[in-house]
Amino acid sequence: MSDPGDQFTIEFLKELSLPKALGVILLISGAAFIFLIWLIYFKGGSDYSSALITSLPALNALLNTTSAVLIVLGYKAIRERKFRKHMKLMLTAFFTSSLFLISYVIYHNFHGSTPFEGEGLIRPIYFFILITHIVLSALVVPFILTSFYFAFSGKLTYHRKFSRITLPVWLYVSVTGVLIFLILNTFNP
Repeated sequence: MSDPGDQFTIEFLKELSLPKALGVILLISGAAFIFLIWLIYFKGGSDYSSALITSLPALNALLNTTSAVLIVLGYKAIRERKFRKHMKLMLTAFFTSSLFLISYVIYHNFHGSTPFEGEGLIRPIYFFILITHIVLSALVVPFILTSFYFAFSGKLTYHRKFSRITLPVWLYVSVTGVLIFLILNTFNP
């Protein structure tokens, strides 16, 4: 029986060396992270607002929830050795996470950052969730891209090992994104 990953490999990725692949992944991820930091904390919002713009945080929470569900279903599929289903679920989770990122950028382009106004015990809880979310969101993009590189280049042993790190980080970032939305909407007036 052939390796189940053979049918899912992408030829140019098989030929791409690990150092070159990681270099490209880190370059893309670093540029995206620097852009987001600039957008949220330095650019500031614009004067434009609309019902569509103000509804984007709810859409973002829905996209994060969808990603989290797809990640869990993808994990379940791989545990059941349903390779094609796993691949489709993880690619769909990546797609919904990408849609989230696009929506997030659009929202923060017009809105800027949202200060947290909650007081009491919820304040340190919120900032703990927010800080860990930000730190891990900086790591999750290169983790996901590296996991995909290993999978689609046929390096399934590395894919399995690396995805044991990627999965919980990706899931944590997706779930805490929803928690941040819920806490902001509950405790900000």
